[in-house]
Amino acid sequence: MASFESGHLHIQREPLQPGDFGYDIKIDYQVVQDPKEGKSMQFDMHGQINGKDFKESFTLPKDMAFDFARVAFKIAVKNGIPNNANILSMHKYYDLMFKDVREQLDVKPGDPVKPEHLE
Repeated sequence: MASFESGHLHIQREPLQPGDFGYDIKIDYQVVQDPKEGKSMQFDMHGQINGKDFKESFTLPKDMAFDFARVAFKIAVKNGIPNNANILSMHKYYDLMFKDVREQLDVKPGDPVKPEHLE
């Protein structure tokens, strides 16, 4: 199950068999003004993975905000989702969120990325 609205993504999966993994993850996000990076996007992840509560936040500068899914997946793995978990079924929702993040930050194709952010 998944749902999306601007500023919020909710994904949920029940374990399909004993030993399988499950999650109920919410990602809330909003534009913030970072003193060092300027316009940025703050992401707040919270919920449960395999019945264990977690809560983590991260902020990405405007030119790197498109990379939110990679960062969010790393956090999910750290909190119990298997490293090889197939989350392709959620791709449609990530696409909606990606589009929303770009619109909220007014990111245009061809906008430069700071080289120091790629290190």
